[in-house]
Amino acid sequence: MTNTLLTLGHGYSARALVEHLRSGDWHFIGTTRAVREAGAGQDGVDLRIWPGSDLTDAILSASHILISAAPSDSGDPFLAELSDTLSRARPDWLGYLSTTGVYGDHDGGWVDEATPLTPTTRRGKQRVLAESQWRAFSDQHGIPLHVFRLAGIYGPGRGPFAKVRAGTARRIIKPGQVFSRIHVEDIAQILAASIRHPSPGGVYNVCDDLAAPPEDVIAHAANLLGMPVPDAEAFEAADMTPMARSFYAESKRVRNDRIKQELGVRLRFPDYRSGLADLVARAHAK
Repeated sequence: MTNTLLTLGHGYSARALVEHLRSGDWHFIGTTRAVREAGAGQDGVDLRIWPGSDLTDAILSASHILISAAPSDSGDPFLAELSDTLSRARPDWLGYLSTTGVYGDHDGGWVDEATPLTPTTRRGKQRVLAESQWRAFSDQHGIPLHVFRLAGIYGPGRGPFAKVRAGTARRIIKPGQVFSRIHVEDIAQILAASIRHPSPGGVYNVCDDLAAPPEDVIAHAANLLGMPVPDAEAFEAADMTPMARSFYAESKRVRNDRIKQELGVRLRFPDYRSGLADLVARAHAK
């Protein structure tokens, strides 16, 4: 029996999931805002323009649905526009990609899935709202919702190397600041594990085993490339955009025990060192 995965927002993480599932019996449909990508793409995904396309057939035929689009101040954009059709859907699994930003600032302390949601950034507050909307929708219509709170994403084509090579990478030092991260291929295997073992109502932190200061990651990337480590800059004196500065507003260490215990996941890249080393090795192999 062929499964159909519908990705509402066919972005970086969604594409990685498709690659992970490709060897199985799957049909893929995704949404994109890029007109040039619409149609049967080279990766075998039936891409629909959204907003603008009628997604009724895609939603009602989907055995699995992944929501990966960013919300706004009013919440999730797909739920706002497609709630009537989604209420008639009967997927075996629905996944919502959220963020660990929903936990807010914990001064470098630990959080897990039971930690109260106290975001301090606008993005975090938007995600809390979208999560609550999907949870209420799931409860009302009996749709098997799974929430995945993603840490900072990196992987092929997304990481510190381009900025290090260009000489634009910065080592901003804010004492006590730590971030959690996750390689996109580990996101894919975690989502796939949940698809194999669905647990409606499940919430999962998606991060690796090592929360680390951002300046350590930049220094390690420079060392892997054999390039000079960028000079340190104090956070208080650094010239930064409001957006860049907002990333330093929250510091926490995120527990990932649940993905291992409930989903049986063994991370391919348990820390940024192994992940960055793999990216360098791939680049050299090309």
